[in-house]
Amino acid sequence: MTKYSQDKAPIMEALNRYKSMRVVPFDVPGHKRGRGNDALAAFLGEQALSMDVNSMKPLDNLCHPVSVIREAEELAAEAFGAKHAFFMVNGTTSAVQAMVMTACKAGEKIIMPRNVHRSAINALILSGAVPVYVNPGVNSELGIPLGMSVDEVKQAILDHPDAKAILINNPTYYGICSNLQAITDLAHQHHMLVLVDEAHGTHFYFGEDLPASAMSVGADMASVSMHKSGGSLTQSSFLLINNGVSEGYTRQIINLTQTTSGSYLLLSSLDISRRNLALNGKDIFRKVTEMAQYTRDEINKIDGYYAFSKELLNGDTVFDFDVTKLSVHTLDIGLAGIEIYDILRDEYDIQIEFGDIGNLLAYISVGDRQLDIERLVAALAEIKRRYAKDKTGLFDHEYIKPQVILTPQHAFYAPKEKLPIENSSGQISSEFVMCYPPGIPILAPGERITDEILDYIRYSKEKGCFLTGTEDSKIETINVVKEEC
Repeated sequence: MTKYSQDKAPIMEALNRYKSMRVVPFDVPGHKRGRGNDALAAFLGEQALSMDVNSMKPLDNLCHPVSVIREAEELAAEAFGAKHAFFMVNGTTSAVQAMVMTACKAGEKIIMPRNVHRSAINALILSGAVPVYVNPGVNSELGIPLGMSVDEVKQAILDHPDAKAILINNPTYYGICSNLQAITDLAHQHHMLVLVDEAHGTHFYFGEDLPASAMSVGADMASVSMHKSGGSLTQSSFLLINNGVSEGYTRQIINLTQTTSGSYLLLSSLDISRRNLALNGKDIFRKVTEMAQYTRDEINKIDGYYAFSKELLNGDTVFDFDVTKLSVHTLDIGLAGIEIYDILRDEYDIQIEFGDIGNLLAYISVGDRQLDIERLVAALAEIKRRYAKDKTGLFDHEYIKPQVILTPQHAFYAPKEKLPIENSSGQISSEFVMCYPPGIPILAPGERITDEILDYIRYSKEKGCFLTGTEDSKIETINVVKEEC
């Protein structure tokens, strides 16, 4: 326990003290509290720019914190039930990469589900760690990947007893949770670290009657997207460590890739949002849960949509469900989720989180209003009335089991050649192809390109998914590993 109270916000308080001193700045940033860029000041506001300052003794240093940032870290650790918390300003991407690189050196194995975010596979490219993929369960009716089966994790451990760690997505983008406690206990019995990508699980630490959080089950590391459900500014996150994970070594790993010019706007937003959740989180997420359930019930009254929830629980690959997630299956009205996503934005001025081949996700938070909820429900009903059609011919699944031939690092750095993507079947990909969001690869470096994958990519293009990952911005060509490699 720290000697500090959760109603404190040390970074914000230090910034306010610094501002009151009326210091004349002969340091960076060059806009000099906004005075050097009138257009920027008008757009973002003088208050924001006055807090966009450089690291200095009164404000501490993110790379080696000893005062106010250190105090804020200790408060965050206490709030999340962790041994230590690191402030991350390169997004949860950098937190996931730091977890993997802290746990594994080049050539060491890590067990993970294949439906990880691209940041985890990027970490394998950077570090040279070797993935042991566990294919997630799949719900064939919804076409979505689920969590990891405990038995399949156990088998992966028996097959690869030299693995150093296990990475778990909890929850998935759709709200699906694995049996976090059982997998953590199993990994620890075999002396493996447990890393949890909790990009969508900040609220698990502060709400009631929500799925278990990583720290609560004794996991060793967790990356937490505070900017998603926690209310901080975009790109700000926490990396939590527990048990015997070294604080000093983890910080060294973080400092390999994280900026030396940490934004105090991001840092203070983490500090303020942590305070808010520590003091008010139960009430905040009770309201979010109620709003999400109300919306789910209303959508399920519209024939053809299916807003799914805890009825999916099966004790294993769907061990729990995040009821704050409003995930909706759309194929029964003859429209892909991405098509409804586009219609909502273009014709109804409603921006949801994402749409994919068969589902959409609307992110519900404490900032939503009842009027907004009703508007979304009404729009979905009208879209069904105006656009519903026969569902014959719709692609019905989101996950294709990969054929892994080479490690991601080997394939990414190997000699390569560029081919028209339509002519690449049978080759080994040297790059990613993915829809963003959510950023889970359809194809990753080192995987065999198949006709099924090409059909999925082609279909995603036709439906309007935003495809990324290849050097070719139009996804018309793809880099493949040269045969001699």
